[in-house]
Amino acid sequence: MSNTTFSGPILAGGIKNTTGTTVGSNMKNTGQVVMSQTVAVDQTATTDTTNIIIPANSQIVAMDLYVNTVWSTGTTTMGIGKVGTATAFTAATAVQGSTLGIISITATASAAVVNRWTDIGSDDNRIILTNGATGTGAGYLCVQYVQNNNLI
Repeated sequence: MSNTTFSGPILAGGIKNTTGTTVGSNMKNTGQVVMSQTVAVDQTATTDTTNIIIPANSQIVAMDLYVNTVWSTGTTTMGIGKVGTATAFTAATAVQGSTLGIISITATASAAVVNRWTDIGSDDNRIILTNGATGTGAGYLCVQYVQNNNLI
């Protein structure tokens, strides 16, 4: 199977611009496509710098941790951030890795963090996972985002 690469954002819908007031004929109905990146992550070091790069001005809509080997020993929590800011997207202990399964990750209850999920800013962000302790935990981190939504 071949792959196709587009330069985004990718829009879907039949009417690009609103020119009137009739739904289905002259009111914009385009939306942006949700993108995702997934990488293997583990607990072997306190910082796991991933190869997930979220493009500038993107909106993060979901993050999930697929735990296939539970985080072990000591602290089994972790946080999700970006290179340079370990707590950019969650608090340091916000994600619990001690249970097998798919863990839904949410933004920390902070206006700054919620705003960062809404629009990551004018630079690309490389995602990091910061473990509370080293151990044998492993899984996959999936980040879903809308490319260049530029909301803030």
